[in-house]
Amino acid sequence: MASIQKITTFLWFNDNAEEAINHYCATFKNSKIINFNRHGGKVFLGIFEIEGQRFMALNGGPKYKFTEAISLYVDCETQEEVDDLWTKLTADGGEESRCGWLKDKFGLSWQIIPKALGQLMSSPDPKKAQAVMQAMLQMSKIDIATLQRAHDND
Repeated sequence: MASIQKITTFLWFNDNAEEAINHYCATFKNSKIINFNRHGGKVFLGIFEIEGQRFMALNGGPKYKFTEAISLYVDCETQEEVDDLWTKLTADGGEESRCGWLKDKFGLSWQIIPKALGQLMSSPDPKKAQAVMQAMLQMSKIDIATLQRAHDND
């Protein structure tokens, strides 16, 4: 029997939930649309999955907007994955921020973080860990090679 996800992230959109769902499912390779509930031909509620994580998206109107107080954290394996997701999520009006954070064109905040960042910052040598931290603080999109150089050159 398939496991049912107990807690689902619920995203409130003004009037573009279907566009957002389609964008996210096109951005992430392991994604799918589960269902659209339509009211008067327009999507009212959509359910989709990214990497096995289920989300719900509502066309709730303009009352509430996303803030940076919540973000979706993506644990990336490679620089290529970081670069690909960064490009797709900042496209068409998305905004770069600092330290691996960005805001997509819908206003949703994301953290696109390579596993290497945590590994390098966990160095048993505090000077190396600090050098990695200082390098990361200068970045928008995280660059693994630059982090590695900071770690190795300290």
